[in-house]
Amino acid sequence: VQLVESGGGLVQPGGSLRLSCAASGRTVTSSTMGWFRQAPGKERVFVAAASSDMTFYPDSVKGRFTISRDNAKNTVYLQMNSLKPEDTAVYYCAAASTIYLTPEFSTSQASYEYWGQGTQVTVSS
Repeated sequence: VQLVESGGGLVQPGGSLRLSCAASGRTVTSSTMGWFRQAPGKERVFVAAASSDMTFYPDSVKGRFTISRDNAKNTVYLQMNSLKPEDTAVYYCAAASTIYLTPEFSTSQASYEYWGQGTQVTVSS
């Protein structure tokens, strides 16, 4: 299974970015798909997950970030709006072979077997 992220970059506060994660070797609909981020000097944390017809977000991004899947392209997206400087981080796409239907598992890094290489997002004026 290979996951390749793209779409990161530099954006001003209040701006938007859409990250993409192209998957191969496994279909995104047969997996729990997640996004995590790691800021400099901090641990990697959960950002969003999609599993079956459910989505999960932490309070820090709820209402601003949206995870979605394009089955035809076998790609997962993270639409990020109203970006803040504290959103600056390397963003990682992840896939789990199990369909998790509870936030306990969908939000845990330990649940995911496959990871992308990460893409940098910098929010700064």
